[in-house]
Amino acid sequence: MGHYRKKPVVIEAFEYRAGEQRHEVAQDVIEGRVRYTEEGTMLISTLEGTMEAKPGDWIIRGVKGELYPCKPDIFAATYDPA
Repeated sequence: MGHYRKKPVVIEAFEYRAGEQRHEVAQDVIEGRVRYTEEGTMLISTLEGTMEAKPGDWIIRGVKGELYPCKPDIFAATYDPA
């Protein structure tokens, strides 16, 4: 089996905080890809199904404009500020 290195890609991301309205996802909310529960969970529609983001999770915009949540420890281990 060969070894491969992930290509360096600069991403857009923000830390989700309950009750905070983010302009980065406004269009996603309008188009129904993002919604919020009364408990403060962000629900994100992805190709893999609906994913939950809790306060403190990071929200990443992928290379094709898609959104997905990432737990803080995984985000810190994977990404550095650019």
